[in-house]
Amino acid sequence: MEQYRSEEEQVEALKKWWEENGRSIVVAVIVALGLGFGWQGWQTYQQGENEAASSRYQAMLQMLSSNDEAGAQGLASEIKLEHSRSTYAQFAALHLARLAVNQGDLTTAEAELRWVLGRADSGSDTMQLAQLRLARVLASGGDPEQALTILQSADPGSYAAAYQVARGDILLMLAREDEAREAYRSAMMLSSRGDGQVNMDMLQQKLQSLSQVMPGQGADLPSAAVAADDAIDSAIDSASMED
Repeated sequence: MEQYRSEEEQVEALKKWWEENGRSIVVAVIVALGLGFGWQGWQTYQQGENEAASSRYQAMLQMLSSNDEAGAQGLASEIKLEHSRSTYAQFAALHLARLAVNQGDLTTAEAELRWVLGRADSGSDTMQLAQLRLARVLASGGDPEQALTILQSADPGSYAAAYQVARGDILLMLAREDEAREAYRSAMMLSSRGDGQVNMDMLQQKLQSLSQVMPGQGADLPSAAVAADDAIDSAIDSASMED
């Protein structure tokens, strides 16, 4: 009888505890389940968004390869608008900047590059490429000093040689031949060590041309400031394939 009374007391105690704490436990379980299912749903949504952005980006590259620049521009703008948080939107903006440069629209090119810089991860290849391109655009737009500041203050990462080539081009525009020569030589040294992404034949031609420039004469490089190495354009597309 004593044992029965003890068991009954335990049941009553458990019942009382459940009345006091059961609701909060049920709520906690529901919240935990909701968070779990919500996270899975978000992951599924993100994967779908990434696949959609990737598909559109590949279609944009095909348009570019077939010289359909108008179609590529339209699709790139859609990628930026509808998939603005994806890396593909940043790649699309880099291509829009390049197309704007080809059309002589440096204002649009600068805006696209700054858009990329506002979203790219610090130290990423995308940020380094956007900084390099922005420096060239600013130089061609009449602000070579700001362009040099960007190149000197930024971390070039694996594009150190390309940064030095850009510095050389801009310094040559300013008739600072000795500094330009040093920048080109630095680019050659970096490239020989594997820090490539430059066209070595073109770089050697620049050094040879520089040796023929009279002191203080400067060089006629109207397009050199915005010219983009094919190797760097390929790097953008390669990075997009691996994303």
